[in-house]
Amino acid sequence: MSVDIIQGYTLVKDGINKWRIPKFGKMRVDAVVYVNDSLKDLLRDDQSLRQLVNAASLPGVVEPVIGMPDIHEGFGLPIGGVMAIEEKGVISAGAVGYDINCGVRLVRSDLEADYFTKDILYKLIERIEHYVPTGIGKKGKHKGITRVIFDDVVHNGVEAVIKAGFGKKSDLEYIEEGGKLEGADISAVSEEAQERGEEQLGTLGGGNHFIEIQKVEEILEENLAEKFGLFKGQLAVMIHTGSRGFGHQIATDYTKILWEAAKKYGIEVPEKGLAAAPIKSKEGQNYYKAMAAAVNFAFSNRQIIMFDVIRAFEDVLKKSEEEMGFKLVYDVAHNIAKWEVHGGKRMLVHRKGATRALPAGHPQNPPSYRDTGHPALIPGSMGTGSYVVVGTEKAAETFYSVNHGAGRRLSRNQAKKISKEEFERSMGDVVYNVRSYKDIVDESPLAYKDVEAVVSVLEERGITIPVAKLIPLAVVKGAD
Repeated sequence: MSVDIIQGYTLVKDGINKWRIPKFGKMRVDAVVYVNDSLKDLLRDDQSLRQLVNAASLPGVVEPVIGMPDIHEGFGLPIGGVMAIEEKGVISAGAVGYDINCGVRLVRSDLEADYFTKDILYKLIERIEHYVPTGIGKKGKHKGITRVIFDDVVHNGVEAVIKAGFGKKSDLEYIEEGGKLEGADISAVSEEAQERGEEQLGTLGGGNHFIEIQKVEEILEENLAEKFGLFKGQLAVMIHTGSRGFGHQIATDYTKILWEAAKKYGIEVPEKGLAAAPIKSKEGQNYYKAMAAAVNFAFSNRQIIMFDVIRAFEDVLKKSEEEMGFKLVYDVAHNIAKWEVHGGKRMLVHRKGATRALPAGHPQNPPSYRDTGHPALIPGSMGTGSYVVVGTEKAAETFYSVNHGAGRRLSRNQAKKISKEEFERSMGDVVYNVRSYKDIVDESPLAYKDVEAVVSVLEERGITIPVAKLIPLAVVKGAD
């Protein structure tokens, strides 16, 4: 039996790329982390294992609490964390995260990527920025519409923005939950959060959010790729953003509310980042209502951004959306809590920096992907490849979850020490929009784990099947 000691925690090898922390002390269940040897060594430098162990002590937690291959320290549950809770247990704002329904959307086209010279790419990202405000605190450009439909958006999700003219009804089938998480109620959301949300639909934000023009570099599973509409050499667009200030304010508000509620209900919560209350309590139910509102906002935000990105292509290429063959492949959330059935039991699955990946035949797949499993999207860092994968039946051991990206290796402060030469070398030929490298150096590929290694962990365990690899041609980022 292979054993390792990291940060004082005993990790026991449990098959290929899986390490278990047997429950001890106040832990109610075991914790599990999926890493290979090189990624396991990175766990020595942060507090993600401690955060997993803390999460394993919450009431109602179902075995095991899981760390994905891209795991790194967060606030409360580590980023790359999955925690399932039975109905009589608790709901935790920190186990969802501050950017509620941060997620990824992939849009394919019939265009050949090799046509896109650097000159065309620069024109495209400039035009995209004309339509899509980027950076912290920016307000949307569709205020005349989005403020009017805001209430409809938070309750009904993407269907509301499609009714307002942003996209087609057929898009709904290619969005997790059909673009709407049931149970949203704006009355559970503070006025401050509502004011922030009304202004920010259709905006990208800063940090790790991006709009990336990509090339399908490799097809790794031909039958699945064909069914997803992907082919080698194809141009695609990936959008990564979430619920903006709306979701952040909801998380801020309810971290305080749930922290106090835990004391009221006599629940021992090891740190404020895991602030939790009973699911059936007034506070717990209100958080779910507010979180669902932010989930619906984020799905709608990505829908509007997709609409605007396609407009930018139409302006630059002088072709229609139909001529270019743009079509939504899929949109997945990776900061969310949802009711799901696993092993015949209903439970609230918290995913923070983790993506749902249902296998072929699973009844919750959308009809178009019922026989294949839906695409799960794993973006790399800007400058490195991204992957489309599907989950297998073996993904049942992770509550049908996979990693959501490469995962940070350096903190933002550490990454800011990367030199201009190192940054430019790491970006290679990728075109980017920000004038000064200092504005986005903390998002350098050097700040992230090796996405190839991260993706291979679950593939080697038989949990995922890689379908396609995409590489970046140009990236739009928002400066912080």
